[in-house]
Amino acid sequence: MHARVKENSDTKWHDRYPELGTGPLPIEPYVSPEFFEQEREKIFRKVWLNIGRVEQIPAIGDYFVKDLAICQTSILVTRGDDGAVHAFHNMCSHRGNRIAWDSKGKCKAFSCKYHAWTYALDGSLRHISDEKKFFGIDKTKLGLTPVAVGVWEGFIYINVDPQPSQSLREYLGEAGASFDGYPFGEIATACFSWQVEVNANWKVGKDAFQEVYHIFSLHNRSTGRMFASPTNPYLNSHELALFDPHARISVPANIGWDATPVEALAKRFGILTLQKQGISSRGMPPGVNPTNSEDWSFSGFNCFPNTSIFVSEGGFLTHSFWPLAADRTLWESRIYFPKATTMAERFSQEYSRSTFLDGVMAEDGGIFEKTQSMLASGAKKEFYLSDEELLIRHNFKMIERYLNA
Repeated sequence: MHARVKENSDTKWHDRYPELGTGPLPIEPYVSPEFFEQEREKIFRKVWLNIGRVEQIPAIGDYFVKDLAICQTSILVTRGDDGAVHAFHNMCSHRGNRIAWDSKGKCKAFSCKYHAWTYALDGSLRHISDEKKFFGIDKTKLGLTPVAVGVWEGFIYINVDPQPSQSLREYLGEAGASFDGYPFGEIATACFSWQVEVNANWKVGKDAFQEVYHIFSLHNRSTGRMFASPTNPYLNSHELALFDPHARISVPANIGWDATPVEALAKRFGILTLQKQGISSRGMPPGVNPTNSEDWSFSGFNCFPNTSIFVSEGGFLTHSFWPLAADRTLWESRIYFPKATTMAERFSQEYSRSTFLDGVMAEDGGIFEKTQSMLASGAKKEFYLSDEELLIRHNFKMIERYLNA
């Protein structure tokens, strides 16, 4: 499925994708433990998952650990002596202990704290304590268990399937290619990150970042007026495009936004929500402002199953929703900026960070749990989607397709 251009303002997005239908969707997949287990086995254990960026391990010997409850494992990601990124199950070959206990660090080798079996950065087993007492040991076959790993535009992806059916590039497909060349690496010199556990299904969280229909109302006290305008009060998108299993969204800005003095100062030096507002992003990859709209604000790459990457003219942010249970999710969010060169730029970045954390994330997070509590009540069995919520319907259909494969 490829991007399809909307013919005019009277044409509905769903008209471009009639195969998705327009009927209500069932609530059961958002509350069912049985459905959750199917998602674990048929989606998260099978597809490529974004777990970080190369800036987390810039030098040889750097590592970080990513615990993946949904895959029932812990992943150790290292920068090897060869300069390449490697990934392994964080498990000793002797008695199964975790190799790396810290969330990140730097070392020349990994030594198990239980019995001091030691592994090189490439995962090979280098030392067995009192080796002569073991029976028929072949160290060449007892290294750390590798995990498929790939890097796209600095984003590190892993796949816990021992034999992935697609390469990372094949999996990201046309959607990923449409963002090739965006200066992720140049921008990602400053990162603000948060994580919080919310009592909601992971799809409740992801759905909020597959539409901007809620911005005018939920975010009316934080960022809503920066986007919704008198001519576009409900923030209809510039583009909604589907690339199975991923999707893309492009969002307008309110060029006539009447900023307060503090907001005007922050805006002047670039804030995330409206980086260089009103610029058409000429020279950027085709996924960035694909409609070349003068009132463009940001574009999003919804990478199936659980990550959204939003890019603007001078910064980007990511959201990842990691399932913990049918009604619990670990929500991770990161904002990336270029290194500030002046105090004014630093102020703008801090303003954007605080606006996002104290405003947008708090508002969204509160909605997630309230929504989940009522979905679980059983008072209603289905919900209805507008034309602007096309990406939610598409994501639902993609999950359905994987589960029925």
